Amino acid sequence: MSSGMHEFLAQDRVIWGQAADRAVVEEADRRQARRVFIVTSKTLNRTTDAVEKIRRALGMRHVGTFDECREHTPRPSVIACADAMRAADPDLVLTFGGGTAIDTVKVALIALAHGLTAPDQLDDYHLRTNPDGSRHVPVVKPPPFRQIVLSTTLSAAEFSNFGGCTDPVRQIKHGYTGREIGAASVILDPAVTVHTPQWLWLSTAIRAIDHSVEGICSIQPSPLIEATSLQALRLFARALPASLRDPGDMQARLECLQAAWLSGIGILRVPYGASHGIGHSLGAVTGMSHGHTSCIMLPHVMRHNRDVTAPQQARIAEVLGRRDGDAAQAVADMIATLGQPTRLRDLNVEKSQFAKIAEGAMENLWVRTNPKPIKGPEDLVALLEAAW
Repeated sequence: MSSGMHEFLAQDRVIWGQAADRAVVEEADRRQARRVFIVTSKTLNRTTDAVEKIRRALGMRHVGTFDECREHTPRPSVIACADAMRAADPDLVLTFGGGTAIDTVKVALIALAHGLTAPDQLDDYHLRTNPDGSRHVPVVKPPPFRQIVLSTTLSAAEFSNFGGCTDPVRQIKHGYTGREIGAASVILDPAVTVHTPQWLWLSTAIRAIDHSVEGICSIQPSPLIEATSLQALRLFARALPASLRDPGDMQARLECLQAAWLSGIGILRVPYGASHGIGHSLGAVTGMSHGHTSCIMLPHVMRHNRDVTAPQQARIAEVLGRRDGDAAQAVADMIATLGQPTRLRDLNVEKSQFAKIAEGAMENLWVRTNPKPIKGPEDLVALLEAAW
């Protein structure tokens, strides 16, 4: 008889069907927040009026904005965000954006909880894999306030209490977690996602599909994660092509946001596999976006794992409309249809980088839990060769 456990997030609600500015104000009211700090991207803040609309709606409650988030969440930007929030003394932070902004706030909240003021102080708080293969999870204090999230991409970072943060010196991405560092509530308004570049919208959808696939194929499966992941795939199969054909189709965009929600329920709730693990190292070494790492690596990892996950992959293939059980090809066909990169060389990755990517990936907790065991760096280099 199998055993397991599902730990629910410290997340109160997911809101859809309301305009973003109204939903933000109502959520601030519900939380009796009087000092709201906004964390977002330069693009949203400086080239659109989306953030300004939120500021106007908040009025005097808005106490500051940080828009210096950087892709892959390098440690210095996390500390800069923590410093800005510390100076503003908010009682709530609104994160307006995708995974980069959300992870920046997650790790910054750990920095605030523990009084960290220098990047290297984050060393003591990231997840590690012990020599015996078990997971070391540092104890993290509750942060001084929570974040709520207004989502703009499909990476599903808002539906987990796991955050990635890159050590730019060692070119390694570490994972961080704490019960209350994730979003206390999430607002899904498809209207604000029209500012998201199409490549980012589509590639982060593949990242969410990666969550679903590796959740279904996990070495410690969960009936809840399988159910939500399969439904996420169904929604994406219908809504993602529709959002590509007509970027103004708000119902399709909302269904994509809801699919991302369902895909993200498994993050840190079941062990993922090598697509996630290699993706973290690819991003840290080459700067590649995580959406694109999933576009390139997921089909190859699925083929690598097929002999030990054939029943699970057959269910995935069926949901994606393929009856021969070849889920990897179904995913690869979707990626190609969306016009996303399918080879490492498409994004100028050099074979000379493979050893460094493999070295970093071997430290990743999800490489260690791949369904078909990764025995050493040579296995990872072989996967990178296949994807090149």
